Amino acid sequence: MTIKQLLVGFVSLIAGAILILFLVTGWYIVDESEQAALITFGKVEDTITEPGLKFKMPWPIQRVEILSRGTFNLQVGYSEEDGEVVEFTREAKMITGDENILFADLAVQWRITDPELYLYSTFDAEQVLYNATSAALRGVIGSTAIDDVLTDQRPQVEAQVFENLVNLLEVYQIGVSIQDVKLQDVELPTEEVRRAFTEVTDAREQRLTKINEATRYRNQLINEAEGEKDAIISRAEGTRAERIERARGDVAKFDALYAEYLVNRDVTRQRLVLETLENVLPNTEIYIMDSNNDTVSYLPIRPLERGQNTAAEGGSN
Repeated sequence: MTIKQLLVGFVSLIAGAILILFLVTGWYIVDESEQAALITFGKVEDTITEPGLKFKMPWPIQRVEILSRGTFNLQVGYSEEDGEVVEFTREAKMITGDENILFADLAVQWRITDPELYLYSTFDAEQVLYNATSAALRGVIGSTAIDDVLTDQRPQVEAQVFENLVNLLEVYQIGVSIQDVKLQDVELPTEEVRRAFTEVTDAREQRLTKINEATRYRNQLINEAEGEKDAIISRAEGTRAERIERARGDVAKFDALYAEYLVNRDVTRQRLVLETLENVLPNTEIYIMDSNNDTVSYLPIRPLERGQNTAAEGGSN
């Protein structure tokens, strides 16, 4: 065998090895739910997010890390094994702002947004995320009263943990983003403490109930008083309008009498005197006198009127 044949055989062997490496490591597939980091000599050259068959230089020149684009779940204070929840009391035990002890579990949803930072910024990005989540949760619980954590302030606690965790990850730069955080179980350490807190909570609820009932009764009385006030004002306005109209009628009547008085003063004066006497002395007998101050006896006005009134009453009966 000559040297030339040896060289040709060596080159053929190398070419065959390269061909085999290309056939084995020169391609990769990206699924719709995945993303790929194309690494050349240890450096991320590109991030591929479009699904399909892709080609690259064979190993060891280039290699690919396939990462999921889905949402991951991280548990702090508990974990699930074979579908059962396993509590980690050491991790879940925390001290509140008013120096009480409780157990708090937190679930975090996160995604990989920068494959290069996720792969190379730290040795274990998930462990860094776990530690940052635990620190954010303990920081918020440590500055919050136990009543707020156990009752109606849980959404505010979750929002504050979310904000603190996002701020920490901006500093750590591990290539992940937080989608949501959710408190799972927040419990007191012993049954006796839980029972005492339940009694305090019941007393607080009863207090709020009494306050609401008193407020409702107060509003009822205010509404009734407002209605009575409006009714009094309405009656007063009606009386005012009635008196004004009556005064206007009296003025109109007076003006009419005054006009008649200007036409014939004596007759009007006598009529007014007679009408006034009738109003002042309604049951007085009236007699007509002549010029000699003798009573005119042949004109019994009152008996005639009484007879007419009697006949009228008998006819009506």
